[in-house]
Amino acid sequence: MNAPARYELFVLEDGERAVEITEDTKIPNAATIKVIKQDHTLGNMLRAQLLSMPQVLFAGYKVAHPLQPYFLIKVQTDGTITPQAIIEQACTKLIALVAQLEQKFKREFSFKDAEANSAAAAAAAAGGQAPGVLDDPYGTGSTGGTGMWAAGRDYLDF
Repeated sequence: MNAPARYELFVLEDGERAVEITEDTKIPNAATIKVIKQDHTLGNMLRAQLLSMPQVLFAGYKVAHPLQPYFLIKVQTDGTITPQAIIEQACTKLIALVAQLEQKFKREFSFKDAEANSAAAAAAAAGGQAPGVLDDPYGTGSTGGTGMWAAGRDYLDF
């Protein structure tokens, strides 16, 4: 087959650099950055973060070929900061954003687990049902309106 082995898509080989920066000679304050062993996921997030920064005039990326595990991102700044520095700032902001998302995710699901456990314990005490089993596992409210959905919550609350 033409497809490379799966590990070749994300594991850096010995001596292989993850990022290569090439200054653009035709466009002022611009550079092309080649990011190895990454794909559209990181490319699009990085482009979007760069475009949200006021010092960036242009940011775009492309994946040369689906079987080649790299993308090229071109950045042009207004001259107050270098393209390399703005890329570093964008990466730092993305890392902070992902860490914040992880915290929110863990917090919300710990609340959901605590709510489910307290509801199961209350149901077990009231009706003798085994602990850990909800009366209304789908939240349809068929247990007299005391389900998780009865308080006007929706799926975004979980």
